[in-house]
Amino acid sequence: MRTAPTILHLDMDAFYASAEQAAKPSLRGKAVIVGGLGPRGVVATCSYEARVFGVHSAMPMAQARRLAPNAAYLVPRFGLYREVSEQVMALLRDLSPLVEPLSLDEAFVDLEAGQTAWDAESARLTGVKLRGDIRAVTGLTGSVGLAASKMLAKIASEQAKPDGLVLIEPGTERELLAPMSVRTLPGVGPATGDHLRRAGITTVGEIAEAGEDELVRLLGKAHGVALYAMALAHDVRPVVAERDTKSVSVEDTYDVDIHDRVRVRMEVQRLADRCVGRLRGAHLSGRTIVLKVRRYDFSTLTRSETLRGPTDDPAVVREAAARLLESVDTTGGVRLLGVGVSGLADYTQEDLFAQARTAAAAASAEELEHVEHEETEEAVEEPVPPAERRWPAGHDVRHAEFGHGWVQGSGLGRVTVRFETPGSLPGRVRTFRSDDPLLEVAEPLPLVEGRPGDVGVPSGSPAAGGEG
Repeated sequence: MRTAPTILHLDMDAFYASAEQAAKPSLRGKAVIVGGLGPRGVVATCSYEARVFGVHSAMPMAQARRLAPNAAYLVPRFGLYREVSEQVMALLRDLSPLVEPLSLDEAFVDLEAGQTAWDAESARLTGVKLRGDIRAVTGLTGSVGLAASKMLAKIASEQAKPDGLVLIEPGTERELLAPMSVRTLPGVGPATGDHLRRAGITTVGEIAEAGEDELVRLLGKAHGVALYAMALAHDVRPVVAERDTKSVSVEDTYDVDIHDRVRVRMEVQRLADRCVGRLRGAHLSGRTIVLKVRRYDFSTLTRSETLRGPTDDPAVVREAAARLLESVDTTGGVRLLGVGVSGLADYTQEDLFAQARTAAAAASAEELEHVEHEETEEAVEEPVPPAERRWPAGHDVRHAEFGHGWVQGSGLGRVTVRFETPGSLPGRVRTFRSDDPLLEVAEPLPLVEGRPGDVGVPSGSPAAGGEG
């Protein structure tokens, strides 16, 4: 274990919610909750102002609405979050070649490998500069932990929240850990925590006092030995720069259970196409197609099929997913569907048989379309009503007369828009017909448009736990 606090852990503060506050001047300093807004939606993250009411990540959205009925409830904008995340990760890679992203808003950095820190003072100065750079580039705040190991650096960043920096000096680790809950240590979830509590162990210090043999007896050899080492502040895990992607997948949870088998098949086909889109976007292919089905009673089934070689052909993935669906009973209703591809590779092995089947299917479809056109010529001429446009709460729009804004809410053929930009003052609210031809979906604007110092989490804001 190294003797200088040169491992940095960055955790962006309430990332999704802070990004929304930065983009929307009228929401700064107010309770903002981001997540699924349907009956079965959950909170992805919430601002510190919302946490005061007891709202936290992974909470059912219905419960959050009861606790904070006047908060702003928004649908996630992952495109924006990924863009901001890339800006932050670029700043981290300027510090070191060893950056280990854990999610869009969290990463470890080995400062010693980048020769940007070698002792406590240089590490602290690097952390201070990084926080300033993040605010200048993104308008958001991040909390930084510095220590001699990954475990301690993460604990330090938790203590630093929100918008702070904590450095754990080498030699003080055991004293710092001793009074902390056993749940502080990685790998100690609710079940393990309850098991240790029944044995009279509730703090990290009590884990160290119990000894390795007792922990092995309670938890088994692998878990017991690892937990005892962490209680003594021993963590030799290196910062790993690249993590191989093991799979690419997409899934949807439905507000109302799907009972119609035809609709289920159509959803699986749609998910397969989305999955292939992500696969191709990452320049990958895969051999194993995976179908996930969560039924009405919350039972979850997975089925998989391994192909002869890797593919990124949407027809091949659709066919495999359809075959897997045939082995699943969905008569009681389906609440979640997912399609994934694993066994990834950076090349594609052409499936000539699949391509032949696709070509034959296309030819058959063309013939069928020709016959149907002859038999139903009058019906084809009837106008087809356009699909109703969706206006998710929080997403960006542009009006030909009023400019850029975001959706505050929609329903009953109306959409309410607040017209403002990241650098403007809080804007005016107007309501339009949902089919107004002057209103269209827009791309998000950069968060740092005018006054980055006005956004993010204010220092000293109350933290009520949950996602950072």
